[in-house]
Amino acid sequence: MSTHKYIDRICCAVLACILLLTVLLMTHAESLGIMQTDSHMGYEDLLFDTSSVHTIDIVMDDWDGFLETCTDETYALCSVVIDNEAYKNVAIRAKGNTSLTQVESYGNNRYSFKIEFDHYDNSATYHGLDKLSLNNLIQDNTYMKDYLTYQMRGSFQVDAPLCSFVYITVNGEDWGLYLAVEGVEDSFLQRNYGSDSGELYKPDSQSMGGGRGNGGDFHMDDSDDSAEQPDESVDSGNTDSQNDRKMPDKQQNGGGMGSSDVSLIYSDDEYTSYQNVFDNAKTEITDADKDRLIAAIRQLNENTNIEETVDTDEVIRYFVVHNFVCNFDSYTGSMIHNYYLYEEDGQLSMIPWDYNLAFGGFMSSSDATELVNYPIDSPVSGGTIESRPMLAWIFSNETYTEQYHQYFAEWIADYFDSGYFSDMIDRVQEMIAPYVEKDPTKFCTYEEFETGIETLKEFCLLRADSVRGQLDGSIASTSDGRAQNPDGRIDASDLTISDMGTMNHGKGGDTAQPAGDKTENEDSSAVSERTVPNERGSSTENGTQPDVRRQPGQPGNGQDEPAMASDAASQQDESMQPGVPSDENSNVERSETTRRETQSVSPDQAQSEPIDWRLLIPSVMVLAAGIILAGLYRKRV
Repeated sequence: MSTHKYIDRICCAVLACILLLTVLLMTHAESLGIMQTDSHMGYEDLLFDTSSVHTIDIVMDDWDGFLETCTDETYALCSVVIDNEAYKNVAIRAKGNTSLTQVESYGNNRYSFKIEFDHYDNSATYHGLDKLSLNNLIQDNTYMKDYLTYQMRGSFQVDAPLCSFVYITVNGEDWGLYLAVEGVEDSFLQRNYGSDSGELYKPDSQSMGGGRGNGGDFHMDDSDDSAEQPDESVDSGNTDSQNDRKMPDKQQNGGGMGSSDVSLIYSDDEYTSYQNVFDNAKTEITDADKDRLIAAIRQLNENTNIEETVDTDEVIRYFVVHNFVCNFDSYTGSMIHNYYLYEEDGQLSMIPWDYNLAFGGFMSSSDATELVNYPIDSPVSGGTIESRPMLAWIFSNETYTEQYHQYFAEWIADYFDSGYFSDMIDRVQEMIAPYVEKDPTKFCTYEEFETGIETLKEFCLLRADSVRGQLDGSIASTSDGRAQNPDGRIDASDLTISDMGTMNHGKGGDTAQPAGDKTENEDSSAVSERTVPNERGSSTENGTQPDVRRQPGQPGNGQDEPAMASDAASQQDESMQPGVPSDENSNVERSETTRRETQSVSPDQAQSEPIDWRLLIPSVMVLAAGIILAGLYRKRV
């Protein structure tokens, strides 16, 4: 018996260790390298709830200094308050391709922004979201081109970024209505593909500024002037000046302005032949990953083992919506960019990105009838179908072509014939209209916004009519067929494409300087006298948003204080962090006595993923086994 006199203590110690292991798996699984398998992310139901306009307040001491360096695309430190929930130590920079230089040329500081919650602390997120894009909606009088296209994708089971409308303020002052878009990075991969996801790329040609991140100083004047719009002799819609650019011929020789690797054309097995793909990898890749992608591209071009090489269902769905919205600033256009390539176990698929120039906006003199009837079986502009191998396999095989047509018919029926589209676009217009009206930095007038929405709605309805005709054979679905039989098309001559906003007509109306930079006249005209609903359904006079912040030293005003989501590191003296101003976060004070309990979250809750309860199974089993063994052992002794 003396040999076992410490058995009780030993059993208690073992049980305590097992219990500790269980707690660690529950609370620190991700930091231990164990990823959750539940793909639902907390941010899906918060910022990306599309039933309301959300609010984001950007808090930064030297905002004017930041704006002066925006074209450098360098990150700066700020705090953000999202729907009354505050986050410190967040990184922000301007983003864009041609929009950066265009915004500057307009004399307007309304840049698009990229926010990184994990830039200074790789464990920090917004309810699981690591990256967020804030799109300025330039060249889009409708405010809806990106939003509508992403919603179309989501409705058709295409892996696409989440998005929602946000009204941005800077240090509490109005800035403008933007579109918040989920960054296609780690959080996106986790949400769509789980913890064991594949590799992600954003192919972009160096000649197009690919080395600059989101693109370089490319201008439309650099494009091919030889491209002409087909069937100009047909009087089928309003056109702009003859000096404006024409729609490129869909079947012109060559593969567009991008290099062959961004087209996913196979050349050889050398890594350097795919530099514009590998240099724009969004995940960490190895030589094995490169070899696997090159092998997939080779099989794609050889049109062999397509089911193994391509996620056929996903890609067909991708091109159904893509070919409906007539976006020539894309993989099927002369630029050959604005898409993500996802590869997992040698199988390829595409992820959509950047549709602000959809619905013919890429060309400023687009013919409305030509666009409405754009052939769904010859969708490439600035090249041939064969020069886009990710698309070519659909039309080289009758079975896949039939599936493409079937999916197109199903989507048109579900999205348009049901009345869903008309109801949705009317609801969104009603929701965002007050914010557009009071937007001090918008690129168009409110009247141009109303006209743009009306044009967009009519364009889509007519486009749906044309697709039905192309599917039943009454309207030509290829460029060759259209050339042989130009009659029978849907008439869209009453539409003016530029009313929706175009590449060379993005300036629109108001170019007032935002918050703090407005003149007295701008202050009096930029804000409507109407009552504007806030993001929670209540109203505020004169279109102003409630001030959710309280400056240090100011008495409380009875409003709820935003909850501060930050980790332990943010509690330290921030003057010790390199490049971080010591007083950066002085504008975002936390008040424990007034914080809103219904929306406040603890630092751990704000920055960790939902618990995967399946992680508890092995721990509980071990715990139970330990208890049973301990009981049996005690009986023996």
